[in-house]
Amino acid sequence: MTETRPIPAVRLVTAHTGASSSANELGMRPMQARAYAHRGEQYLLIKSPPASGKSRALMFIALDKLANQGVRQAIIVVPERSIGGSFADEPLSAHGFWADWTVKPHWNLCNTPGADDVKVAKSKVKAVGEFLAGDDRVLVCTHATFRFAVDELGIEAFDDRLIAVDEFHHVSANPDNRLGAQLGQLIARDRVHLVAMTGSYFRGDAAAVLSPEDEAKFVTVTYTYYEQLNGYRYLKTLDIAYSFYTGRYVDKIVDLLDPGTKTIVHIPSVNSRESTKDKHREVEEIMDHLGSWKGTDPDTGFHLIETAAGTTIKVADLVDDDPARRDRVAAALKSPQARTDRDHVDIIIALGMAKEGFDWIWCEHALTVGYRSSLTEIIQIIGRATRDAPGKTVARFTNLIAEPAAADDVVAEAVNDTLKAIAASLLMEQVLAPRFDFTPKDAGPKEGFDYGPDGYQQGRTNVGFNEERGQFHFELKDLILPSSTEAKRICAEDINEVLTSFIQDRQAIERGLFDPEVVPEELTQVRMGRIVRDRYPELSETDQEAIRQHAIAALNVTQQAAKIVTESATEDAGGELKANTSFVDGVRKFMNVRDLDIDLIDRINPFEAAYAILARAMNENTLRQVQAAISARKTTLSEEEARAYAMRALQWKRERGRAPEATSQDPWERQLAEGVAAFARYRAKAAAANG
Repeated sequence: MTETRPIPAVRLVTAHTGASSSANELGMRPMQARAYAHRGEQYLLIKSPPASGKSRALMFIALDKLANQGVRQAIIVVPERSIGGSFADEPLSAHGFWADWTVKPHWNLCNTPGADDVKVAKSKVKAVGEFLAGDDRVLVCTHATFRFAVDELGIEAFDDRLIAVDEFHHVSANPDNRLGAQLGQLIARDRVHLVAMTGSYFRGDAAAVLSPEDEAKFVTVTYTYYEQLNGYRYLKTLDIAYSFYTGRYVDKIVDLLDPGTKTIVHIPSVNSRESTKDKHREVEEIMDHLGSWKGTDPDTGFHLIETAAGTTIKVADLVDDDPARRDRVAAALKSPQARTDRDHVDIIIALGMAKEGFDWIWCEHALTVGYRSSLTEIIQIIGRATRDAPGKTVARFTNLIAEPAAADDVVAEAVNDTLKAIAASLLMEQVLAPRFDFTPKDAGPKEGFDYGPDGYQQGRTNVGFNEERGQFHFELKDLILPSSTEAKRICAEDINEVLTSFIQDRQAIERGLFDPEVVPEELTQVRMGRIVRDRYPELSETDQEAIRQHAIAALNVTQQAAKIVTESATEDAGGELKANTSFVDGVRKFMNVRDLDIDLIDRINPFEAAYAILARAMNENTLRQVQAAISARKTTLSEEEARAYAMRALQWKRERGRAPEATSQDPWERQLAEGVAAFARYRAKAAAANG
């Protein structure tokens, strides 16, 4: 069979330094040492990718708080019981630290039998109360147990304790989110230490985790995907792709599923349009493709499949509804052998399992059918394949999606899923890229940054790179800098949050991808401007504009650099996509094309690079049909949009000394003039209504 791999929408090639796996004299890897340096903070937020060592970082910090900071006890809170094992005993002193991490067995409530429902929770809440009244130091429980305990025991019962919340993106500032409300109360009382940990770099598909006032109290430690993957010993390349199919997905999956590649297959929910509505039959068909079934292993419950090549592979079925069989398979996947033996299992087929917190270091391919419920879920699934392991040089994530069909009565839903998949790949590209520090022109060189063979040059728009931290320093002419503390924090830490909202804005991505007449500024200035104003209404107009500029610059620089890398790699390889040019080189090429200013950045359609990939991945006929359908859906400007154009027109007039003209050859000037006219009509209508 000839493999037809999808074209990667995102490709990261690492420097392969081994740095992220190296430990210092205290036994800490770089991320852990960075977090430990902030161990004295009362409120600490750790943003770090899967497999970077957040659990152990928390152990180091908690032990110091218990020994040196007057904290009486530490309570570790995890979203589900399976993750509780990440906080089991660790002999940290064997690697140079001054203490060991120990949790008495009866205080790891994740090991207590029974689900976290109200009935079982009563005994667990009683245990939390006994722990708080005793002298033992560490307790591990689920988010649900902690919520019940706070409800029953009261906020004040947790005074002078450390509350460490793992997978913090499960929390929300939404009043309906009980854990989020409780954390808000704990922060307001100001008698606990809080350490929050998350591997998700964006939360724009849900309510904010914390209110802006509460978030401002946290010191953030960020360890990026770029740093993590760049510092691996074995993994060199990460590909993220989407692939389209027509008909039944179980027929297309044949092209993507290689029996010789360690793979986690996530089949679609039975309620989704991708599902055939018989999940067990789907699993059987997938196994039929892999080879001939030869029985099950009596110890692990894994299916034994003889492939066409004559080898026998082991397939774990986590879709099975029989609790005894599924639990035996799940237990085998958690055994120590699963971590040490590459051949313990070959392929895992799952539906709702094997996502967050699931640790199978040998996974080389995460193959997901259908768009998942959130971007956070996507990043968690990708994280299953990004572990470093001996002999593993390439990892990939493939999202298999039903292609929109003109005759399909759910074509709108199909288009929506396509847009979501593209959004996920664009956001992952931002997550995987180095961090950006933007300053105006002639701001001066930053220490530790390499500005190329000629060094930093006054009068040019310079670009410097700090390889150790995976961070760019860009100079952009006419860039506005944030002035308030909150705006500075957003530009430094939360630009991906802004980009998540923008890329998930349906009108922005539809127009950017499928409308050939779209004016880039309509997206970069008006749509992005509205999103920033909606997210941060309390900030000044100047700070809002600074955030908008930083966000669109980060997105467009990343997209243009990736586009240059792909084009040059394809040319050099005679059409075969090879990663022989680094992202850093791509950035330098983009920056050297012209003397960049913020106006030039605003004149780039942020979706043009994604469209180039989509055009190669999707059937040309279908792509034209989707394009026609979306172009036909153009709507008149709303009053809010007209006001946004009118505000941009005022700025345009201040810069040029004249108003934009509707007869101009410049499409952006015409768009501004139309916006001014539309806003004038809305005002006239309102005046007439008010008599």
